[in-house]
Amino acid sequence: MNFVRRTALSSAALTLILASTVQAAEEKVLAVVGGTAITESALVAYGQMRMGGNAQPAAIEEKRRDLLEDLINRELVYQDALGKGFDKAPEVVLQFNEQKRTIIANYGVAKIIESTPLNDDVMRKAYQTHVVELASVEYKARHILNETEEQAKAIIVRLNKGENFVDVAKAQSGGSSAEDGGDLGWFAPNQMVKPFADAVTTLKPGAFTNRPVKSQFGWHVILLEETRKVDPPAFDLVEKQLRSVVQSEAVKTHIDGLRQKAKIEMK
Repeated sequence: MNFVRRTALSSAALTLILASTVQAAEEKVLAVVGGTAITESALVAYGQMRMGGNAQPAAIEEKRRDLLEDLINRELVYQDALGKGFDKAPEVVLQFNEQKRTIIANYGVAKIIESTPLNDDVMRKAYQTHVVELASVEYKARHILNETEEQAKAIIVRLNKGENFVDVAKAQSGGSSAEDGGDLGWFAPNQMVKPFADAVTTLKPGAFTNRPVKSQFGWHVILLEETRKVDPPAFDLVEKQLRSVVQSEAVKTHIDGLRQKAKIEMK
């Protein structure tokens, strides 16, 4: 049965669900099941939940009959389950509480995003920070990936004694680029994980890291071969992506503030 699928609720669907409890008395009633009204907003919310938060009204309208039948079936099963006391089952109570927290938290995030300013000054600053400053220089580098810090330190000793980086990478690197002597080609810093990017940007062409660089992939020894200046993409081409970046940063800043004020005990 489709109506019992576990589906993530979009922010739009959450808004409709919460609003429907207030608007039910004023809305068009599509069906009454055991005394409970199924309203237009309930059908739209359910349609968006089933078809995705960006579902167009025309798409929902096309499936109206099927969606309404699902809602009727769901209400029948729900009322039957209530009559049998299933709402008191411990596993149901647990899931209900978890879903309630998720719905309210998601709605809170949606409100943060909704209130995030996206005026021209904010967007231009984000463009400068996330595009111009990061994309103005590209780097061409090689690396040798190791499982342990000790292995990486041993590699650095060998390189300091004059061994060829490409040869050592082919023989010792655990990364997929080993066959090519650790060659990573050209990249911008924001295309790499932060520890790797931070290390590369401090090197001069021809130099390698004299300390192992740790990332989630392992321990790296990095050789910077060349750098080149590049023109960043025009603001208009990246504005849409930047909106998501600005909104994500706003959510992170809000959560960081909550964590600072909260008493959190890890056990």
